[in-house]
Amino acid sequence: MQLFVGLGNPGPGHARNRHNIGFMAADAIAEAHGFGPWRAKFHGQVAEGRLGPEKVMLLKPGTYMNLSGDAVRAALGFFKLEPGDVTVFHDELDLAPGRVRVKTGGGTAGHNGLRSLGAHIGPEFRRVRIGIGHPGDKRLVSNYVLSDFHKSEADWVDDLLRGVAEGAPALAAGDTQGFLAAVNRRAPPPAVRKPSPEPAPTPAAAPEPEDARSPLQRLVDRFR
Repeated sequence: MQLFVGLGNPGPGHARNRHNIGFMAADAIAEAHGFGPWRAKFHGQVAEGRLGPEKVMLLKPGTYMNLSGDAVRAALGFFKLEPGDVTVFHDELDLAPGRVRVKTGGGTAGHNGLRSLGAHIGPEFRRVRIGIGHPGDKRLVSNYVLSDFHKSEADWVDDLLRGVAEGAPALAAGDTQGFLAAVNRRAPPPAVRKPSPEPAPTPAAAPEPEDARSPLQRLVDRFR
């Protein structure tokens, strides 16, 4: 059995926040693969189902982000799972919007949900990092992550969530590349802008040939 955890903050006011992309991913997987109904358990909401041959429990912690580890630790203890059985879906400021990366272990990069999980179960769980971009100034980060995705972002967010749901069976099977390929088919990563080439320098005008005539000859030629 595996535990797939979506990170976010509970309540309808946070439903479309950038910080809640992990909850959105969990919902997309549950809907696409016919998981059972969401029910209250482990200080959060859980839904059970299968991704291919793998039995998977989806978990959305019902605590706020900085206490997410409470729910995950309770679920691990109940099912006698290890941190290596846990996959966490979360927002990532250090990735461009729409980019997705997968890694196991590592730091928290200031993410309160990851910090809480690390404190409760250690760092060796798998992370699906979903890029939301950075506001450009660290003083703006809190308001940025707790604000809703803009209407102009709806298309790439919806495409990405479909890709995450379609790739979930590969992820459960340990096929990271298969998962990322499914995501990129639905939501190709934004193109990297290449710098415009420098314009070719304008060739210098050729110098006028030197007039070898004498002053008297030039004067005579003017009146011819």
